[in-house]
Amino acid sequence: MGETSFENICIFHIMDGLRDGLSHFSHPSRAALIYAVTPDSPPRICDPQDLLRGHEPKLRDFYLYSNKWRESAACGSRMHLIERGEPTVDLSGTISLGARSKSMCYQMWFTEEHPDMCSVGPTKRWLEYAAGMLSQNFDTRDVMNLDTAGFMLQHCATHAVRDYIVDERSRQGWLDTQIRVYPFLDAVLGVSGTQEEGAWPRGRVVVVEPSQLDQVRFICRFPAMEQPRLVDIKHVRKLLQAVEETGRVLVSDGQRVLGIAIGPMPGSYLSAQFSGTRGFLRLKDDLVCSFHDGSFHSSNLRANLVQLEEQLLETGMSLESQHSLLQIVSLMVNRVRDRKHGCTLVIDTAEELLTMSGQHFEEPLDLQESSQLKLACSLAKLDGALHLDARGIKLYGFGCLMDGRSVPGENRARGARFNSALRFTAEHEDIVVIVVSSDRPISIIKNGVELTALCHFDQIGGLSRPPLLAEWIMS
Repeated sequence: MGETSFENICIFHIMDGLRDGLSHFSHPSRAALIYAVTPDSPPRICDPQDLLRGHEPKLRDFYLYSNKWRESAACGSRMHLIERGEPTVDLSGTISLGARSKSMCYQMWFTEEHPDMCSVGPTKRWLEYAAGMLSQNFDTRDVMNLDTAGFMLQHCATHAVRDYIVDERSRQGWLDTQIRVYPFLDAVLGVSGTQEEGAWPRGRVVVVEPSQLDQVRFICRFPAMEQPRLVDIKHVRKLLQAVEETGRVLVSDGQRVLGIAIGPMPGSYLSAQFSGTRGFLRLKDDLVCSFHDGSFHSSNLRANLVQLEEQLLETGMSLESQHSLLQIVSLMVNRVRDRKHGCTLVIDTAEELLTMSGQHFEEPLDLQESSQLKLACSLAKLDGALHLDARGIKLYGFGCLMDGRSVPGENRARGARFNSALRFTAEHEDIVVIVVSSDRPISIIKNGVELTALCHFDQIGGLSRPPLLAEWIMS
């Protein structure tokens, strides 16, 4: 097999596995690579889904008008990452990671930074795996390994989370640790999928460094011979019932559950917060990732209202009013999602409010008052939409009906709420509708168009040799 053919096939398998793995860990994701095989090679770019389109000026200035990226090109047989302080290119909306090795002089990987990520750390570790695979395969030149490389990159969520935790704890000074992270992560996924008397787990499990246990405020401790092992999923699930909806936590040393404690935890501890069918993994106070459906994910599970914010900027409302409205709408949407019942919010931005059929009040509810906001959240359970005055931040009605003529883009799979919102907004230009589904997704709709529709990128086909960066920019 020729050098060029191997290069094409190697990059294709690694990029396709990386893209597929990240799309399951986060939202649909793209990946791109800029690389140079030898110290004197011109940079080439592989960007089959146009992730880097729009960044041409920065890429041109960094890679074509400067040679700083070639500094320290000579390196040993082992791959090393391009660290902070070394010349690198930062592109808004992307996560990047670069590396150098003897077999691949320079490589810089890119993927999307989604706005709802708990942390970019696990994704960076994923890019590190891709860089390592590329260097290794260019070194061995064994085409039989390429299918395996792509497959491995599809299933790296647990490894990426684990490596990020280990790296962060090492950075915080915990190099000599007795905590084994993999067993804890396996236990978290096992417990999260285990019901007890029909109920999903709730409560918190904390893993503390054994040398720090004397600083834990234990309420009770279990005898050494009766401490449940973390791998005993059913036992741990039963014990969680003792700390549900309380400030108490189960404390572990990474292998066994030692007892029940309360108060702040010492050192660089790990914690898993179980909240029914989903939960969050933290390193001290920092979110690492979420978990649900038997796997880890990057999403913080909060509603993303960026599209609503963009629409409000065009209304002429004061920035203070926009901020207040966004906070209130975010609270209502997240509360509805947590309770797992759908609702529809009709946000009226017109100077003269639309008259909607439904249940109204003698005086509208002021949503900036806590008690009335709580009432509005309860009214969201009823069939029909909530009619909100965006400018006054008040609730004018509930149980409201939306009607309209059929429009393109209707989707029977999305239900009556979604399709009614498409029809209604198509006939009322000053209306923005937020549809919250009972299974957690939200849709923001205006002028008969869903603004939050996910992009479905085409599958990567077989690649020809990646073009020179200079040619790509010129095209």
